[in-house]
Amino acid sequence: MGLRALIPPQPLCWIQAYPDTTENKERCVSKRENSKYKIDRRLRVNLWGRPKSPINKREYGPGQHGQGRQKPTDYRLQLMAKQRLKGYYGSVSERQLRRYYLEAVRRRGDTGENLVEILERRLDAVIYRMKFAITVFASRQLVSHGHVKVNGRRVNIASYLVKDNDVIELTSKAKEMARVIESTQTAERDVPEYVTADHKDMKGTFVRGPKLADVPYPVQMEPSLVVEYYSR
Repeated sequence: MGLRALIPPQPLCWIQAYPDTTENKERCVSKRENSKYKIDRRLRVNLWGRPKSPINKREYGPGQHGQGRQKPTDYRLQLMAKQRLKGYYGSVSERQLRRYYLEAVRRRGDTGENLVEILERRLDAVIYRMKFAITVFASRQLVSHGHVKVNGRRVNIASYLVKDNDVIELTSKAKEMARVIESTQTAERDVPEYVTADHKDMKGTFVRGPKLADVPYPVQMEPSLVVEYYSR
């Protein structure tokens, strides 16, 4: 499996013209081309720690050369670290992740720690941490379909960054969804300390931005290698 296989397709973009003005803006749609579990096989890790991941039975990459040896170059290690981080948060686009990196550089402190904190502040990631959705893809769908409120206001942007002490609540319709109730009862994951969750009222609070050590990743994440990738 070559390096090209690790790089997902770029988002679909087009130029949108606004009537009665001379302003044109580029619009992009992020698109996940493959099954989420193909990400596991491509990266050769059980990225979300789920029992149904195919990597539990086949600990090698897909394709004819999936079981071949891979040369661990510095670039490959950095690329794999970036792809693991992107994949874990629901395949965020390359443009988004680079923007988060630039914001992490701008902030004080360790850039890798800052990058993880920014990703954990995404609304879809917070819904996932509160166990209102079984996967980060399901949490993104909850948000985009308008089932989530932040401080009493409906928000349908998955990349919305929550602030400390923001209160997140599901709508009355979402509170009765079988998949939401099932997710809150699963024993696969625990709610981390930097968020609180009331699974009876289906609401919670984002207490604070986490450090890398606070985030319950099922696999080792190396944000320092992601920083090295973007700072080349």
